Amino acid sequence: MTARPFKIASGGEELVGVLHLPARSPSPCVVACHGMGGSKDGEKYLRLARDLPAAGLALARFDFRGSGESGGHHDDATIASRVADLRAVLEHLASDPDVDGRFGVIGSSLGGFVALWTVAGRVPTVPVVTWNTPVDLRDVAVGDASAPDGPGAALVAEVTAGRYAEAPSGVAHVLVIQAGGDDVVPPSHGPAIYERCAPPRAIDLIPGADHRLSDPAHLDRALDASRRWLVQRFDGAA
Repeated sequence: MTARPFKIASGGEELVGVLHLPARSPSPCVVACHGMGGSKDGEKYLRLARDLPAAGLALARFDFRGSGESGGHHDDATIASRVADLRAVLEHLASDPDVDGRFGVIGSSLGGFVALWTVAGRVPTVPVVTWNTPVDLRDVAVGDASAPDGPGAALVAEVTAGRYAEAPSGVAHVLVIQAGGDDVVPPSHGPAIYERCAPPRAIDLIPGADHRLSDPAHLDRALDASRRWLVQRFDGAA
């Protein structure tokens, strides 16, 4: 397995990412989307970078504008800018000779919300895995909006105006993973997203798990379920 850093432009800013390749290529590629206040270097994404290539899938992790090593200011980031960032990454990877043109997306918290909006209506269908993702951003407690890990003024204005306030409906090939003890995204949001999705779809409720999946056993369960779902999608499971 090899890791190859990449840098691309999005919205006039530089996005920084890393593409992790399996032993055999070209292969399908899964793009990981971090949540609010997170980065591509979080434990979940480093684990995905190890586990998915071992299963024959490439894994790309990157920082949205205003996060991690990417350019831009956190206060300016919105759902629209994050969707544009993810689209830019997918477009860049589509021309990579080590990627066979098939993609999946996995997103944690707000990253899952962005993933759903990005793939909604996309042809061919892109399988998605969401971890503890809100169905309605207006129902999530954010604390201090101006804090470094808060939503930022631009996102608050966007949601208040009703744009990208709710997750889209009708997205297929979605696995919803929801922590039963989530104190950030109410556990009811996971089933609500599942009900909005079109078949094939699946849901995995993890009793007692917190928003960050900080218990290693809970993280292992989420990673295992995610890997199985994505491998099955690329293998042509209905």
